Amino acid sequence: MSGLEVSAAIGTLIVQVAQTRGVDPKALAAATGFDPALGRDPDARIPLALETKLWDEASRRSGDDAFGLHAAELLRPGAFDVLDYAVRTAPDLRTALERLARYNRLVHDAAVFRIGAPRDGLVRVEHGFRTGAARPGRHASEFTIASLITIGSQIAQAPIRAHAVAFHHGRPSEAVVAEHRRFFGLEPRFAESMNAIVFDVATLERPVPAADPALSRIVERHAEGLLAARPEPQSAVADRVRSALTPLLASGDASLKTVAAKLKMNTRTLQRKLADEGVTFDAIVDELRRDLAERYLADPRIAISEVAYLLGFSEPSPFHRAFKRWTGMSPSEARGRAA
Repeated sequence: MSGLEVSAAIGTLIVQVAQTRGVDPKALAAATGFDPALGRDPDARIPLALETKLWDEASRRSGDDAFGLHAAELLRPGAFDVLDYAVRTAPDLRTALERLARYNRLVHDAAVFRIGAPRDGLVRVEHGFRTGAARPGRHASEFTIASLITIGSQIAQAPIRAHAVAFHHGRPSEAVVAEHRRFFGLEPRFAESMNAIVFDVATLERPVPAADPALSRIVERHAEGLLAARPEPQSAVADRVRSALTPLLASGDASLKTVAAKLKMNTRTLQRKLADEGVTFDAIVDELRRDLAERYLADPRIAISEVAYLLGFSEPSPFHRAFKRWTGMSPSEARGRAA
């Protein structure tokens, strides 16, 4: 498999939603390189980079800067074939989430869900990419988190609400934030370390009124068979780059050329492989620095100035600016919150 892939059904959904927004589906497909015929094959896959391109181009052509959020509102049963039915036939909402986390690889090589243990009556569900370096784009992130509300409300046959919502991307326009408030009933936090949604335990324990135990078992067995037949994604190049970069940051030699040499490939090949996975070398460096910065700042034994050098910054001031861009906080404010 060359690069990470996703179900072509995701591309079909994006094109269909864009059409409801007045976008010519043929023009959108031509502009992105998406083959609409793939939508008729439930096993067809497309590159992760193409999925990202479709989200961005659909938003641009429709003039809808909250495209992902609005796409989630239009979800109907069957959009994602077996995964969809495995989720919708669960006996309660927590089991539906657990099935989503287990079977999501049927439609997406990169995306993973992590369901936290109950704490103070709340459960946190996180969403990200298994590569650890690449991250889903804004529209894909907002679609995914919002879809948990849409599908949960549909199968519960009653509106469900989130206790909190967080996104890794920066704060969008005020018009988009207003759409989030309308949809979620609250304002999400932005520029967080992970996409996440928090539910009350009581919400997740709510039984599904139309649950059919026999049908649920049949669908689950089918999903297990498909999952067993689908190989685990190969170790992503982004993962390998991240591993190679970690010890290089402090030495100040975290360059594309150095990393490519460590991975025994030329720089053009490395850049192409990363593009296939929907990420760039600079984005991996930036994301790795952010992740390590948060980890180092949580340790009061490491001085903030030392954190800057450990991350490969020549002096503290560029680190302070970068951290402010990542989180909206200064390093000292972040350390205070972690204390």
